[in-house]
Amino acid sequence: MEINNIQKIAVIVAAGNGSRMNSDIPKQFLLLKGKPVLYYTIRAFLNAYSDMEIILVLASDHIQKGREIIDGFFDDSRISICDGGDTRFESVKNGLRKINKEAIVFVHDGVRCLVSEKLIKRCFDGALEFGNAVPATPCHSSVRLLEDGENKILDRSALRLVQTPQTFHSKILIPSFEIPYKEQFTDEASVVEAFGLKINLVEGEETNFKITTPLDLLLAGQLID
Repeated sequence: MEINNIQKIAVIVAAGNGSRMNSDIPKQFLLLKGKPVLYYTIRAFLNAYSDMEIILVLASDHIQKGREIIDGFFDDSRISICDGGDTRFESVKNGLRKINKEAIVFVHDGVRCLVSEKLIKRCFDGALEFGNAVPATPCHSSVRLLEDGENKILDRSALRLVQTPQTFHSKILIPSFEIPYKEQFTDEASVVEAFGLKINLVEGEETNFKITTPLDLLLAGQLID
């Protein structure tokens, strides 16, 4: 398959309830400058590549809200929706079941709405070259490890903060999600690594943070275009 023609598919995971936001509205549907958080996330991927397809993973109770966003702002021919699961692992697996062709697959948190087109393309290039690309940023805080009632300082220069979109060739990612679920599977990289493959890190972006608290939402409102 020609590199320029390989399919690009973003699995956008937005099945959470956002309990730390102290809101009855899930954080992916909260408004930033009059539009839902999820709108900006979807827009970034559609704008990055004209042949990008999106699989939007939502809790069953929120599928109608997702359809309203799509109908209101986007060409629905490039977006499909599927039900999420009880865990992130199951939600991603449900999204991957809708992929039936060779592709570069981006898995992205729906509430990382400040993801840039530049980062999406950097992840695509890394996945083409190495089979996978996981964005990460340096750790600027002091970090301590709690273990057996003791704590010790860790060398922060050796640590990285992992982001999304975690990007993989479908031939790597889809088989990886056939292994049994484990609690330590907190992201796609941990699954692929357990499958026996090496993870390739690429440069992330400080602004590509996950909206988790009201303060995050306030900051995103200052930064979003």
